[in-house]
Amino acid sequence: QVQFVESGGGLVQAGGSLRLSCTASGITSSFNAMGWYRQAPGKQRELVAMIRTDAKTNYAESVKGRFTISRDNAKNTVYLQMNSLKPEDTAVYYCKGDLYVIDYWGQGTQVTVSS
Repeated sequence: QVQFVESGGGLVQAGGSLRLSCTASGITSSFNAMGWYRQAPGKQRELVAMIRTDAKTNYAESVKGRFTISRDNAKNTVYLQMNSLKPEDTAVYYCKGDLYVIDYWGQGTQVTVSS
C-alpha cells in the first residue's frame, strides 16, 4: 500500500519561506511524476508544481519564480521550497504521485501565510 509522509507546513508571515517534503513508502519503483497541489477554502484543488523522473518541471503561473520543486528519486521524496510567500498561498498542500495511470495522494499539510 502506497503511503505518503508530508511535513514542513505551518504558519509564516508574508514574505517568509517554508519547505515542504513528501516521502512515499510501499512502492517498488519510482513515480513517473511527483508534485504538489493545493486547495484553499471554498476553492478547487489546483496544481502547484510537478516534477518528472527526468527532472522536467511544471509550475502554476502564480508560483513561478517563488517556488522550486525538486525530488530525490532514490528516496521517492519530493520537496517544495516556497519563498516570498503571500497570503493567497494559504491552503492545504497535497503531495501527489503519478504511477502510470494511477494517482496517489497524501493527506495534506496546512500552509498559512499571515499578512
